[in-house]
Amino acid sequence: MLVVGEASGDAHGAQLVDALHRREPELSVYGVGGEQLQQTRFETLFSVAKLTGMGLVELAGNVKNLWRAYSILKEALRKRRPNLLVLIDFPEFNLRLARYAKILRIPVLYYVSPQIWAWRRGRVRQIARWVDRMAVIFPFEESFYRSHGVDATFVGHPLLESVTADADREETLSKLGFDPQRSVVALLPGSRRGEIIRHLPVMRDAAARLVRERGVQFFCVRAPTIDAPEMDAILHSGGAEIPVIDDDRYNAVHAADLVWTASGTATVEIALLGRPMIIVYRLSWLTYWIARCLVRVPHIGMVNLIAEERLMPELIQSDVNAERLAEETRGILDDVKTRARMTEKLARLRGRLGTPGAAGRVADLALGMMR
Repeated sequence: MLVVGEASGDAHGAQLVDALHRREPELSVYGVGGEQLQQTRFETLFSVAKLTGMGLVELAGNVKNLWRAYSILKEALRKRRPNLLVLIDFPEFNLRLARYAKILRIPVLYYVSPQIWAWRRGRVRQIARWVDRMAVIFPFEESFYRSHGVDATFVGHPLLESVTADADREETLSKLGFDPQRSVVALLPGSRRGEIIRHLPVMRDAAARLVRERGVQFFCVRAPTIDAPEMDAILHSGGAEIPVIDDDRYNAVHAADLVWTASGTATVEIALLGRPMIIVYRLSWLTYWIARCLVRVPHIGMVNLIAEERLMPELIQSDVNAERLAEETRGILDDVKTRARMTEKLARLRGRLGTPGAAGRVADLALGMMR
């Protein structure tokens, strides 16, 4: 059984399922997945699109779907008795499932660590009790878990083998109908509905300002977990002419001069594509207040955490507004040296993420545990 909780987990899960089937073609894999897992030989018991939330408060608002998914998966664990349960991130849900699997004596492999080194470190005790093996994607996580008695292995970052751009800027922008001589900004508002609601209207309004001021060109990338009509409705309500990209997203982002992105896995994707970015992060005020009390890291962007410095600007909570976003954008677009310095630092950052082949390494761990 394989359980993911958002778009990035769906992508990592699809890579893992393909790697497993290359090694064991007859293996049966089922659980929670999205569009990318559904393109593999994966049996979907529940759609990840119904699980996506953002923060403790937002997850609470989706209790009905969460409880239904949990009940379906518990029954499948009890009746079908998989040889292994693989969990990808999504800790509030997945750790509860790990505890139930432990009662049934089904081994648990956790791939893509919950960010407990950043907040709620007490969960490491739960992981030590309920998880048999951790496959972590950042090098500093291995020593953290091992120091707390968890069997952890650094497998490298799965995005190293999937995030590539194979078209030049002019070719990509021509396909989009854009002028290569003018600045281009990509919008990545997030992969959860709450992120879209909180980030996209601000991005739309800031884009409208910059279009009027200097003719900057914009496009928006839709995550597969987001309904296209809802995204279109937000973009069009402000009168903005911003096309939405569903396919060939890496070539599109690589062609942009700057990216506005929600904090999360997307920041690592953008970093691997070598694009300067502005990271935004807005939650409900209650969730934000709780996070302020619990979070122990100096940055919210994963790319800044990995670099251990503020490589890219971050706009948090009330700073996520159209005026501030437009102001930061002007500063970066107008300063060629700043963009070059950002790009150079991102190139060095890539070396900290290991080597390609994470899915294959996790597949080997999984099969070893099943045997």
